[in-house]
Amino acid sequence: MEDAFARKKLPYNLDAEKSVIGSMLMDRDAIVEASDMLTKEDFYYGQYGILFENMVELFKEGKAVDLVTLKNKLEENNVPDEVISTKSIAEILETVPTSVNAKHYAEIVADKSILRKMIKLCEEVEKDCYLDSEGVEQLLEQAESGVFNLIKERNGSSKFVGIDRIVMNVIEQIEEASRKNTRVTGIPTGFIDLDNMLTGLHGSEFILVAARPAMGKTAFVLNIAHHVAVRKGIATAIFNLEMSKEQLVTRMIAMDSLVDSQKVQTGQLAEDDWDQVLASAESIAAAPLYIEDSSALTISELRSKCRQLKSKNNLGLIIIDYLQLMSTTGRVESRQQFVSDMSRSLKMLARELDVPIIALSQLNREVDKRPDHKPVLADLRESGSIEQDADVVMFIYRDDYYNPDTDKKGISEIIIAKQRKGATGSVDLVWLQEYTKFANKEH
Repeated sequence: MEDAFARKKLPYNLDAEKSVIGSMLMDRDAIVEASDMLTKEDFYYGQYGILFENMVELFKEGKAVDLVTLKNKLEENNVPDEVISTKSIAEILETVPTSVNAKHYAEIVADKSILRKMIKLCEEVEKDCYLDSEGVEQLLEQAESGVFNLIKERNGSSKFVGIDRIVMNVIEQIEEASRKNTRVTGIPTGFIDLDNMLTGLHGSEFILVAARPAMGKTAFVLNIAHHVAVRKGIATAIFNLEMSKEQLVTRMIAMDSLVDSQKVQTGQLAEDDWDQVLASAESIAAAPLYIEDSSALTISELRSKCRQLKSKNNLGLIIIDYLQLMSTTGRVESRQQFVSDMSRSLKMLARELDVPIIALSQLNREVDKRPDHKPVLADLRESGSIEQDADVVMFIYRDDYYNPDTDKKGISEIIIAKQRKGATGSVDLVWLQEYTKFANKEH
């Protein structure tokens, strides 16, 4: 079997490669289609990759793309005639009767390129497995990361993009926002004032929510998850390292049904309560909500699960509760270094998947020792680079927890201490403790 595989040639399709080049010579629209899907390296035959590169160059310069201009461009770039002659280019043109199927030809070339890259990846993984120089988890991560990158490439999300295309995409986003006529251009949290300040949750953002215990961190992100998954139908993953799946869903049912959470937990429900609880349970059960409650979750495991959800279920939001409880398989110099590594990895994952990640973090007790208990960015200094990695930093503060006589009873302040793309400030939410629920404050 090994000998049979060894004799096999790498996958390629000569006719498809010729047809892409011929189509590009016949039709400028074919150049647009092919350049969107392919790069020079996707061609098995180097001479066709050179032709492709030079035709795209002519196109970007706004020049005609034909036998004469292409020959001139090849000469300008010092491509020897023995590499690719004018005669052979003319022969290619004669073999392609029409450019109508240009996209199909390009797809064949792209798929063969992916197969060759997959073979190379498998060979590298096989070699590393035989060497046994790295841990199993790291090898699995390497293999999965490689496959995921190939999936992204096949879906067209990893090509090098010129500034013209980026500008076009930005203008389209601005036009779309203008049509919607709303400040909320990202995923809404359900909290009106917060959404107006953040303009929603945006892909690739790493959002840190930090607070002392008993401030309602978990309840806050559960409210957001409920709105995003149940109300908006956007796939949401919750990684909770502190509570079980059942405890989380129980809290979510109480929050949604507005039935006292103690009654829901103990089952001491009146008939009307049951109707509300069952209705809430039905709507939550139908939502694209995925919960992982492993108490020893590593960043590699989290990455793997999120990649699968992104690929299969179009994952739109990731929530981690909470950062300091995540595990590591290797040795770390300090807890500070560990948190720094976690936050950097999560930021990179948010960018890789183009999904907002909300991570909870517990502030240390130094906050409680000073007269003013409101958290500030300086309280994160012992958490390594977490402040630098985060695009948004929010603190939760309830004055009535510290000052029973306050005039802000039942009010929770969400402090936006950092926002990379916008203003800082704070918004007030109503804290409904009996339902473990945050609600919008009436104006």
